[in-house]
Amino acid sequence: MNWYLDVLKKYATFSGRARRKEYWMFVLFNAIAYILLMVIDLATIGSGVLAVIYEVAVLVPSLAVGVRRLHDTDRSGWWLLIALIPLVGAIILLVFLASDGKPEANKYGLNPKLAPAAA
Repeated sequence: MNWYLDVLKKYATFSGRARRKEYWMFVLFNAIAYILLMVIDLATIGSGVLAVIYEVAVLVPSLAVGVRRLHDTDRSGWWLLIALIPLVGAIILLVFLASDGKPEANKYGLNPKLAPAAA
């Protein structure tokens, strides 16, 4: 849960690097929250509006952690746009997001695995 909250604390931080664990734990908790809200919403209101409001609220942090994840692999955040290419773009982006980060420092910062944790 801390991984999810840490990403929300860096709400619009598009600089720096994000480890695979940070990115994928955020994706996991984001999916769980969305599904729970959808179930609750459909059981009560029946429209799905709560889940949509939640997704709009976490859109900027989702983009920010995606950009930081791409920075960890030494790619520009603009590579997120490759997902707009039907089918192939999403697969390529998935490979980029799942690949290991560069072990050395790059133009986006130090390796987050080696950087001391912020207190």
